[in-house]
Amino acid sequence: MSFSEIVTKIDDVVWGIPTIVLILATGLIMTIAARGIQFSKLGRAFKGIFKKNEGQGELSGFAALCTALSATIGTGNIVGVGTAIAAGGPGALFWMWIAAILGTATKYAECMLAIKYREVKEDGHVLGGPFYTIEKGMGAKWKWLAVLFAVFGALAGLMGIGTMTQVNGITSAVNMAFSNSGTAFVFAGSEYSWATVIGGIVVTLCAALVIIGGLKRISAVAEKVVPAMAIVYVFLGVSVIIMNATKIPAAFVLIFKSAFGWKAMAGGAAGWVMKQVLDSMRKGIARGIFSNEAGLGSAPIAAAPVQTDEPVEQGLVNMTGTVIDTLIVCTMTGLAIILAMTNPEFFAKCEASGWKGVELTANALSWDLGGDGVSIQFLLMLCLAFFAFTTILGWDYYSEKCLEYLTKGNMKVVMVYRILYIVAVAIGPYFTVTTVFDIADVFNGLMAIPNCIALIVLAGVVAKETKAYFEKYPKLQ
Repeated sequence: MSFSEIVTKIDDVVWGIPTIVLILATGLIMTIAARGIQFSKLGRAFKGIFKKNEGQGELSGFAALCTALSATIGTGNIVGVGTAIAAGGPGALFWMWIAAILGTATKYAECMLAIKYREVKEDGHVLGGPFYTIEKGMGAKWKWLAVLFAVFGALAGLMGIGTMTQVNGITSAVNMAFSNSGTAFVFAGSEYSWATVIGGIVVTLCAALVIIGGLKRISAVAEKVVPAMAIVYVFLGVSVIIMNATKIPAAFVLIFKSAFGWKAMAGGAAGWVMKQVLDSMRKGIARGIFSNEAGLGSAPIAAAPVQTDEPVEQGLVNMTGTVIDTLIVCTMTGLAIILAMTNPEFFAKCEASGWKGVELTANALSWDLGGDGVSIQFLLMLCLAFFAFTTILGWDYYSEKCLEYLTKGNMKVVMVYRILYIVAVAIGPYFTVTTVFDIADVFNGLMAIPNCIALIVLAGVVAKETKAYFEKYPKLQ
């Protein structure tokens, strides 16, 4: 059995029915505890993004949101959606929506609790996240669960979502845009182009320069890059929707049919239907979590240092990240792919070529918008490069905070980790896209389990804090 097959087997176990039920149940419980906050207070949450913060902390609410978005808006939105639809069918997008709708309440709760239970260190810097939420909220006897989360968080950054998937996505896009760059070397039967090699070196060097600078440099880059890159990609997505408006209803029909297997049910293929629906759910929810990180426990680490004395306030701001990431950006990618797939000619090309990931997204966008496809590939390469680069930075920050908790602030260990992190970025381009995403999925799932357990146990605290805040501040301050 090959390494990639072993990873796939582990991924199937980690993202089995129990994990899916746990994540969806957490979102549902948080929705009830917070009284449907993602529906009733969404407008207020968006208004609060630009509110001036006051109180203890290191970052503004906007900077914290951008730092969190820098880690979420990445390859998951472009490559991840493409791999989810390729593996789970168009219905995967529906399950991404479900995970995001429930996950918005989860994101609110985990970020709010991170501020409530954070620690202000002697030198004034702030540390918080699920590790302290578990240790302080659930009690010292649960510290082992907090340690488990921190270990999985550090590994997720180093071996999965933070490094290999991101740089692999960038170099795949660069290789696609510069397909005639020639072969640099051949290893284990696989050819690697000069575009891949040079792209990987450039990303590694740029990441190293920023990572050595720490949190403030990461957040400074995120504040400038995240809004700009989101606007460019949203413009592409809106263009696709406008130019293909008449095909939107057919695309939604295809999404719902695939999500529930209606067409196959009519034919009586019950066993096949259940497998397809399960694959669609698993891939959709896994990629949804990969993209928006709701329930993963990463965003609370960015929210903890916010300059505020009102945990609910920043919980509201951070929950908008799930809406922006999945319900807007991922939906645009998914619709672009599915709109193209409704055309029999494109679908036949897709089946024959085996497109997935960035190739599927790029070819779908080119098909939807027309033209020679080269300009779209180049623009997508730029978007993906910025998306994934800021994700690399954001996840280094998350992982370092997990290490700070584990080592009680030992900077020597953190510096060693930074070097290993940069090495992981350097080798990321030389793994297959399926393998790096499966590795990331495994660690995402392992991170989510202790975090979701803590959220369910602390649902009463979420309900109490939320009620008290809105009684105190019925209107936006």
